[in-house]
Amino acid sequence: MRRLLRGEVIMFGGFALAAVVAILLVMPPAGTTTSIDWTTTASGPLGPGDRDLLVRVRQAGLWEIPAGQWAQERGESETVKNVGMHLVEDHTKLDVATRAVAARLGVPLPDQPNADQQRWLAQLASENGKAFDKDFADLLRAAHGKVFAVVADVRAGTRNAEIRQFAQQAVTVVMKHMTLLESTELVDFNELPEPLTPSPAPPAPTAVDTRRQP
Repeated sequence: MRRLLRGEVIMFGGFALAAVVAILLVMPPAGTTTSIDWTTTASGPLGPGDRDLLVRVRQAGLWEIPAGQWAQERGESETVKNVGMHLVEDHTKLDVATRAVAARLGVPLPDQPNADQQRWLAQLASENGKAFDKDFADLLRAAHGKVFAVVADVRAGTRNAEIRQFAQQAVTVVMKHMTLLESTELVDFNELPEPLTPSPAPPAPTAVDTRRQP
């Protein structure tokens, strides 16, 4: 009887261990996106990347509009002044679209730039003339490069039709502004982040000779 009970205990312990392992295998690791991050809308599923896009574009306008206004007032170069005018006009229109899309999809938006953007504005606010022109071109060009990668990624993979249309509009605006900023001939391209190094291609499969060896 004692041997039987001992065997039953060992067997039960084995089953319990197997159950724990199975649970650990199916549990998502920490930080994994779960279905709670997605909501259903009339224009399709809305994910965290879609919401982040709206927030980033909103914050871009919150600092680039005043920066563009200062370019027209503080800048020395006529090209910089012209670029500033376009930034104000384009981001004012884009901000209207951003707030409209966010309202329809139920995405809360910030009312002020992020910490980095506030620091850039403080830097520009202390400058005039050539110093302003140089930092304006460098700061705005670097910022547009970063947001371009985000917008393009969402445009390529979003499941939401309204976000896809909005991202298309945003991509066009960001590309235009990068080109305008580069036209100032003040951008230091060596200070921009380098393109990502591509992953090495997987090795080609080795051909297998199915013929019978002698």
